[in-house]
Amino acid sequence: MFALMRHLSLAALLATTTLTPAIAQETTDQPVFGWVEKAFVEPWGVEVKAKLDSGALTSSLDARDIERFEKDGEDWVRFRLELEDEDSGDVFEKTLERPVNRNLLLRGAGGTSRRPTVIMTICLGDTRYEEDFSLRNRSKMNYPVLLGRRTISHLGVLDVDKTFLSDPSCDADSKTVPYADEK
Repeated sequence: MFALMRHLSLAALLATTTLTPAIAQETTDQPVFGWVEKAFVEPWGVEVKAKLDSGALTSSLDARDIERFEKDGEDWVRFRLELEDEDSGDVFEKTLERPVNRNLLLRGAGGTSRRPTVIMTICLGDTRYEEDFSLRNRSKMNYPVLLGRRTISHLGVLDVDKTFLSDPSCDADSKTVPYADEK
């Protein structure tokens, strides 16, 4: 029985992108990211701390003053980014309008709520990733960007024991991984 449990545990471990440091270094040529990384919010190059959270499915972005509206018969959202640049210390503010990609239904102890998601681009390492982000006021949280499993699965390997394993370094020639709808 123990041998079967050990085999199942190893199979479960290998089926995820979250690996221990030794396994991550020995088994992959994919980029390895820590549970906290610096990232650029594109196209502005604002450097933020991003938490890679394998317990969350969907990524989340700090957004303020979220307003839903209709444009050309489609659902859109207007929101304000207010991000402190980790490199310069300057506060970046910008109001954006984006089409709603989907509406996230969240259930918790406090009841249910809906959150819009939008496609935004972030840079980790030397690659840009177009990803689906739920919009939420994260001003009271340590990290303005949370990257969930859907995003982590596109990045490479997550080393849960490390932080800041790469620096964002995207430029005009950097590869962009386009958003792929996973419905």
